Amino acid sequence: MTSPLPQARRRKKNPLPYVLAGAALTGLLAYIVFGNLAQSIEYFVTPTEYQAQEATFQGRTVRIGGLVKAVKYDRQTLKLHFDVTDGGATFPVIYKGAVSDLFKVNQGVVVRGQFSPQNVFMANELIVKHSEEYRVPQSQSELKNMLKNAKDANAEGS
Repeated sequence: MTSPLPQARRRKKNPLPYVLAGAALTGLLAYIVFGNLAQSIEYFVTPTEYQAQEATFQGRTVRIGGLVKAVKYDRQTLKLHFDVTDGGATFPVIYKGAVSDLFKVNQGVVVRGQFSPQNVFMANELIVKHSEEYRVPQSQSELKNMLKNAKDANAEGS
């Protein structure tokens, strides 16, 4: 009578390839996420900050943020002239293109572009900042007042 063969030993799989593959995938994912995040974040400087670091920004495309002053807009040519200020420094800005209804005097704005040799900011992008506070009108008269104020503000900006 022959004795039964002992049960075959199972070979343990080496976990090293799985660990290396997981680490490589995690590294690749982190590179994609953080690499794209760093490229998409773009800060703006205020007119005062630009004035203080003018040599650093000279000849580069920058974003400048501040309040809108002295608006002149020609609807026929879509040329917009205005000043952007932060209270400390003011720069003239020229932009050509359609303008949002939110664009008006004393409104926050961020413009992207470059300074010309005449120290005029030539913007190729205009982002109007708006209030994040939204309040639903409580009555019909409050809604009418809100619409009237919006029409008056548009008439001033024209």
